[in-house]
Amino acid sequence: MYNTGITGPLCRVESIDPKALRDILDINVVAAFLCAKAAIQRLSTRHGGSGGAMVFLSSAMATLGGGGEYVGYAASKGAIESMTIGLARELAGDGIRVNAVAPGPIATDIHPPGRLERITPAVPLARAGTVEEVAESIVFLLSAASSFTTGAILRVAGGR
Repeated sequence: MYNTGITGPLCRVESIDPKALRDILDINVVAAFLCAKAAIQRLSTRHGGSGGAMVFLSSAMATLGGGGEYVGYAASKGAIESMTIGLARELAGDGIRVNAVAPGPIATDIHPPGRLERITPAVPLARAGTVEEVAESIVFLLSAASSFTTGAILRVAGGR
């Protein structure tokens, strides 16, 4: 499972520093590719492994766009979703399933003060999610209960 990510600064695109954007892409996308590469070398039946499953963490922002706040972050999570689908198709014959979870607003400290309270009213379930709810979806995708699931993006976002 790959679960590292940064949002970068809360700002509009014309205000983002190029270094901040590179940091977002390096941590959220390039590092995910490098972790996938290392996992493939260990898991792939083509390389002597016994197969397995990978789960990446995306975000509901991948499809919401993050306008006015986190467009760079949203773009990086869109890349994770594209990578998930591509790897699922590439690695199915190697015994590896690849899926992603796309959380919505989750009660963590990734949000600056006041942001979670500001965006939660837009969630149809009228609350932020919990880390436990996200973890349960990841456990499902890693388990045998999802053995016919690959290339899926499981949205855990309270309807948002």
